[in-house]
Amino acid sequence: MFVKSTVLALSLVLAGAGIASAQSKKPTAAAAQPAAAASTAPTRIQQFQAWGAYSYKQGASTVCYVLSVPTEKKPAGIDHGDNFFIVSQRPGQNISYEPQAMMGYTVKDASKINVVIDNKTFVMFTKDKAGWVENAAQEPALVAAMKSGHAMTVNAVSRKGTATSYSYSLAGISASLKQIEGCK
Repeated sequence: MFVKSTVLALSLVLAGAGIASAQSKKPTAAAAQPAAAASTAPTRIQQFQAWGAYSYKQGASTVCYVLSVPTEKKPAGIDHGDNFFIVSQRPGQNISYEPQAMMGYTVKDASKINVVIDNKTFVMFTKDKAGWVENAAQEPALVAAMKSGHAMTVNAVSRKGTATSYSYSLAGISASLKQIEGCK
């Protein structure tokens, strides 16, 4: 099940990478090129408590990322689909530690995803099933908060208008990020 979820997450990361690059305030060469480069299946580098470190080849570049799944989903009794929180590192595209929320459903148009870590909120813009930090300059602050934080909650609204909330463990995030630090 976890391998299936990881492959699903990879496909969503690949699809979302072009969207994030195009809408990010930091211009990249990748934003001007199609995201249809060939890629390989992800390889798990190592699991660190709630967070796994992974890598895959995309064209001539290596992409590394850390991924976790929620420990709790609210409201109970609805189909949330597969949800993930990912921090990716794409050195070939000059992208370092880009946080991304991947939802198991399409989010409401023009809505925001809020990531709350120890009472500090980070706002993400959304497209289809994903969210990226609205102000790219806040990405390092979000990653730093994840490393030092105790609890992380991701709040979103589905296209149907259902308010959802996901709790994530931050146990292992620092070790996972350190593992992909030298991604090349």
